[in-house]
Amino acid sequence: MLKQSIGFNSLVLAMFALITALLLAGTHLGTREQIEESERRAAEKALLEIIPNSRHTNDMLTDTVSIPRQFWTRLGLIKGGKVNVARKDSEIVALIVPAIAPDGYSGDISLIAGVNMDGTLAGVRVLSHTETPGLGDKINLKRSDWILAFDGKSLTNPELSEWQVKKDGGNFDQFTGATITPRAVVAQVKRVLEYFDEDRQRITKLIKSATVDKPHSKLPQENTR
Repeated sequence: MLKQSIGFNSLVLAMFALITALLLAGTHLGTREQIEESERRAAEKALLEIIPNSRHTNDMLTDTVSIPRQFWTRLGLIKGGKVNVARKDSEIVALIVPAIAPDGYSGDISLIAGVNMDGTLAGVRVLSHTETPGLGDKINLKRSDWILAFDGKSLTNPELSEWQVKKDGGNFDQFTGATITPRAVVAQVKRVLEYFDEDRQRITKLIKSATVDKPHSKLPQENTR
């Protein structure tokens, strides 16, 4: 009797575990599309803050070009990344480059920088960070307009030596009581512009070769290994 009781209880527990696992799996599958759509909207919102609808006619989220491995370290991308392309009909308007500043006060600062084809910045937005509330979080547009100071800047405006915070003799403001955070962002945005300057010709050639007589074709992705 004791063995039968133990066997029955084990069977009940196994059935309970199976049902729980099925319910969890069903919940995950049911919410996955909703989560993916929310993430898509968040990414699209950030892109549109830099390149509004009036400046492009394509889907910037799906119009992408892979970043070659040799640039990953410079951009702080451990697992690589893709440049989002903004175009007005067949004309390339700007490239939106992902980057991570690894030297924030409290850790990584994830950002995107839109660069016009003439090398000027269309805008910069911070996507995520763990900086101190009330101090370092002023890199977020919701907290401060500091990030807008990058608009229109380039590698020649200001000069390379001035791509620093004012405390270090540069052109960009720092925050009262928080210099490390803006210093990290300024340095990383400068590296994005340097990357753009080096990789612009390759990307432009790749895009044009993929869109000759096929303006809506999907871009080929180069092997970045």
